[in-house]
Amino acid sequence: MPLRLFNTLGKKIETFKPIYDNSVGMYSCGPTVYSFQHIGNLRTYIFNDILKRVLLYDGFKVKHVMNYTDVGHLTSDADEGEDKIEKAAKKEGKKAEEIAEYYAEIFEEDCKKLNIIPPEIICKATEHINEQITLIKKLEWKGFTYKTKDGIYFDTSKLDDYGKLANLDIEGLEEGKRIEMGEKKNKTDFALWKFSDIPGLRQQEWPSPWGIGFPGWHIECSAMSSKYLGEQFDIHTGGEDHIQIHHTNEIAQSEAAFGKKPWVKYWIHGAFLNFKGEKISKSKGGLYTISDLEEKGFEPIVFRYFCLNAQYRAHLNFSLEALEGAKNAFDRLKNTVIELKAKHDSNKTEDFEKYMQEFQESIDDDLNLPMALAVLWEIIKDKNLGSKEKLKLVFDFDKVLGLGLENLKKEELEIPKEIKKIAEEREAARKAKDFKKSDEIRDKLKELGYVIEDTKEGIKLKKIK
Repeated sequence: MPLRLFNTLGKKIETFKPIYDNSVGMYSCGPTVYSFQHIGNLRTYIFNDILKRVLLYDGFKVKHVMNYTDVGHLTSDADEGEDKIEKAAKKEGKKAEEIAEYYAEIFEEDCKKLNIIPPEIICKATEHINEQITLIKKLEWKGFTYKTKDGIYFDTSKLDDYGKLANLDIEGLEEGKRIEMGEKKNKTDFALWKFSDIPGLRQQEWPSPWGIGFPGWHIECSAMSSKYLGEQFDIHTGGEDHIQIHHTNEIAQSEAAFGKKPWVKYWIHGAFLNFKGEKISKSKGGLYTISDLEEKGFEPIVFRYFCLNAQYRAHLNFSLEALEGAKNAFDRLKNTVIELKAKHDSNKTEDFEKYMQEFQESIDDDLNLPMALAVLWEIIKDKNLGSKEKLKLVFDFDKVLGLGLENLKKEELEIPKEIKKIAEEREAARKAKDFKKSDEIRDKLKELGYVIEDTKEGIKLKKIK
């Protein structure tokens, strides 16, 4: 089965065929580095990583580019409000570049903890101002721009297919709901270059043919992606919240400038992480960061495992209880792998190839990771397959899963502190002759994947295989 992906542009699952043989150009919208990235943001980057790993597993060469938005992302989609970086700099009393560098470093540390493969190229908007100005000049020369008192805008009425990515009902858009009109000719027009209100007041501003100012958010991605991947490339990824505005505007300005249709062949979007039925977002206070989860006793890789239990296009409901369930499952997986490493039996049954095929079909079916995980657990539970064969399959599959299973060491087989604590409570109940409570705790431990034995030396915990 060839790789099939849901293309937001075509609104259907399509067979993936790169523009140039087996070489794939892939661009991912990176973070706006003005604050910590919460776990809702990070789910998107885990999805990007899974996609990249599947492409590599399928034998493609991947050139992955990701940006940092370190200027130009305003607090309003209406091209109004403060620049998020400038606002954070004022609040923290630091330089804008210090803010961007600090939060970019933390983001990279989080990605490393989540075992995310770094992009081949990471580019900053502030280091590509000339490319953005050149692209705006090209749009100006082609007649797609106009000037207002606050900036240079893209005229969306010049495109017959504006909004095709999101199926926008442009006539039905209410003035003020998506953007304020001001001097804009059309409700959907957007800023390519914004003028500084008072030159010299902003920390980040540059001279341009139109006046001192800074680039609009959307032009940044078009300029940087085309610099590193060309005027037409294979895959553009991002969160589903980018579909209606950011990615729609990227397509408009890029296809207007380059004349390439489609500018990008496949638009792949990840769904939200939800908490109590609502999207996790910074505007609502965000939720946990990776550091927060670590403080609560969760390894970052547990969050990655948690995300693998839902397909990237499905909304995933988060709770600490659900994460605890993922932790218990991942602990069982880790401990089983470590135990398999200590064995040396070999028995390659006919199911070996069947498992290989099932896993391949799962990941190529629009990145169906829940099904891929189910195949992994079938292998773990297979009583006929030898330990060597099991490990060979597990390590091969982990090239996609990215759980670091091959590097697990024996000391990681230690019983978790919370399991030990429960066992101690059971021992106290037994000594107090509260046998009902003792039995209840024994059953609870069994549900968590552990059996408890009473020996002359004391209690002994064993992981259920």
